[in-house]
Amino acid sequence: MTRMAATRDGYGAALMELASNGKVVVLEADLGKSTKSQLFRKAHPERTISCGIGEQNMLLTAAGLASSGYIPFASTFAIFTERAFEQMRNGVARPNLAVHLCGSHGGTHTGTDGSSAQSIEDLAIYRTLPNVTVLHPADDVSTKLLTKQLAAHNGPSYTRTARNKTPVLYDGRENEVAIGKGIVHGSGEDVTIVACGVMVSRSIDAAELLREEGINATVVDMHTLKPLDTELLDRLSAKSGCMVTAEDHSIIGGLGGAVAEHLVSSQPVPLERVGVNDRFGESAQAEEMLEMMGLTASNVAEAAKRAMSRK
Repeated sequence: MTRMAATRDGYGAALMELASNGKVVVLEADLGKSTKSQLFRKAHPERTISCGIGEQNMLLTAAGLASSGYIPFASTFAIFTERAFEQMRNGVARPNLAVHLCGSHGGTHTGTDGSSAQSIEDLAIYRTLPNVTVLHPADDVSTKLLTKQLAAHNGPSYTRTARNKTPVLYDGRENEVAIGKGIVHGSGEDVTIVACGVMVSRSIDAAELLREEGINATVVDMHTLKPLDTELLDRLSAKSGCMVTAEDHSIIGGLGGAVAEHLVSSQPVPLERVGVNDRFGESAQAEEMLEMMGLTASNVAEAAKRAMSRK
């Protein structure tokens, strides 16, 4: 049976493993239990700053710590990170300070929290900021590894994590997880499916649906949206001649936008984008929400066939 875990658990585990570095500090905005940063707080209260419901203050405090030689990891819900966009822009990204912001409960997969709490634009927002690395891992293993790598990363970052459990993909494949490098699943030559976050496992399921119809797909876990693994995109677009992107995020400005922006200036091929189609979410159970938003394996498989028909 496939192990299931939430990506936020990988974030909390990474902070605990980074604790041996005395320069690592953790900041919270009243949600340490939900983001899993409370694990670090309980073990190392002297290196944890609880900022209350003050995301803007949290970001600027983190910036001050980074400028003083510390390695700050700051976390809250993805939707609440957007309250501190000005501080992330002017206080962190512009001076290129190594502040690592984590937004948990991202996307519509949060389900019953409702549209006001479902961040469907966070990846697009942070992609626009110079110097900022943007990550959206698919499982707890890759989240832990990527978060640990950020401690040695010279610059700011934004990582989106999730509350709901998803299939664990990288037990035994840890050496394949690296910032800026997509992870390939399969070797099909008919179509390439590029996904991130919760949609990676669904894209792998979509590839199986396509295989049953005699269509061979390659799936890419593009956990790093910025910098994008353009070398891999070029190689696979040349191989398959068409692509699909899949994300629990607006199709505007997220992974679909990033891939389209690159392909149009490099090697244009037919591209279909699966994501939140310029709308807000609703309140429903997580799996019901993904179905309502058209984010199922069947939706991805149908998009793949549309892309192939345009070759």
